[in-house]
Amino acid sequence: MLYPLYEAGHLWLAPMRMAAEAAKIACENPFNPLAYAPQGRLVAASCTMFERATRVYAKPAFNLGVPERIVWESPFCRAVAFGEPGPELDARPKLLIVAPMSGHYATLLRGTVEGFLPTHQVVITDWMDARQVPLAAGRFGLDDYVDTCIRLFEALGPDLHVAAVCQPSVAVLAAIARMEAEDNPLVPRSATVIGGPIDTRRSPTAVNALAAEKGFAWFEKNCIHTVPPGYPGAGRAVYPGFLQLAGFMGMNLQRHTDAHHAMFDHLVRGDGDSAAKHRAFYDEYLAVMDLTAEFYLETIQRVFIDHELPRGVFRHRGQRVDLGAIRRCHLMAIEGEKDDITGIGQTRAALELAVNLPANAKAYHLQPGAGHYGIFNGSRFRAEIVPLMRAFMERSVAPTVQQVIEADPRPILVPAEMTAHPHRHAAAPRAARREWAAMRERPALPEQRIAG
Repeated sequence: MLYPLYEAGHLWLAPMRMAAEAAKIACENPFNPLAYAPQGRLVAASCTMFERATRVYAKPAFNLGVPERIVWESPFCRAVAFGEPGPELDARPKLLIVAPMSGHYATLLRGTVEGFLPTHQVVITDWMDARQVPLAAGRFGLDDYVDTCIRLFEALGPDLHVAAVCQPSVAVLAAIARMEAEDNPLVPRSATVIGGPIDTRRSPTAVNALAAEKGFAWFEKNCIHTVPPGYPGAGRAVYPGFLQLAGFMGMNLQRHTDAHHAMFDHLVRGDGDSAAKHRAFYDEYLAVMDLTAEFYLETIQRVFIDHELPRGVFRHRGQRVDLGAIRRCHLMAIEGEKDDITGIGQTRAALELAVNLPANAKAYHLQPGAGHYGIFNGSRFRAEIVPLMRAFMERSVAPTVQQVIEADPRPILVPAEMTAHPHRHAAAPRAARREWAAMRERPALPEQRIAG
């Protein structure tokens, strides 16, 4: 009943929102003398805060000033590519950013995308709001998430680099491990996991403690609701985005309260620039989406309660997932010193679990002073983390070419101009050419839609 009550509450408040908006416009009208008085700004600011506190925030746009196009699509996910197609874009290395499906839209990673636009072909996963997906599309659980990652890697490869932000780190590593175990030639060149809950037994945070304390049954009983009529996904069991948002806000309630008090003061004083920055952040932060119940519950059980991946018992479609199978894909782990979502050591565990990956194919970075949001957005991310990730991805190319030449284990120096597009060079070693030929000839899966 919670979902219908939530919808009814918004409908009930609609006339009051309209009245508040009308009062705000009247108080800000330059022909109204009250607009120049402190009382007028006070009323306008109050109306603004009421309207923002009671509205439903729509999905934001990326607005990065470059063309966007869908290059892959399924009922639950689409891959959005950035940039004008052409030789200049094709010459750049490919980077797939796997956004978290955790209540917020992929646009929360706008800064992540922007950091790599000048140097990479950037693609990001744009997960669908579960209440917009009809029941006929079927279920979407953790195994389906791993399947989606594999299909994306195959569709966007070869020579693909992957960056997983937070929650998808588990699924991305599982997908890479399965591809490595099957000797899939389209395994990504590198994968960077950023603030990922690989082993939540390490430095547990409030999020981890809640999962351990409440247990699976509590989440199933209290967090799962049915999409009401009026949406394409009516009847689907989901974890509503508004519940996830309430959890996020509750973790840092005082911080959010202070931020809204500050915005009110900015509006009263007429400090439009400061108010605009607050508005831009919360327009993004307060826009939420629903998750399928099966994905949410399986993630709680298998990642946060049973710790299946670090314990070596994680299975995908019945097959055991062993990170020890990773031998070609380079791995980088990034953590934040003040991360209150993913504790220090939880992401680094991925490097330790990849026991058969050489040490020179691994990298780790702990960002001083950064919280969870700061390791994939903001000034520290742009100035310190992005250059490290770029350098890591560049280093990952030449050693991978070396690894496919099994007949000659000696180090092979690969010219920089070859590493960008090795399959274009006739001088490449024979074994490498065979691998690249197999990559080009591999047919796309029939259910995929690939656009240029």
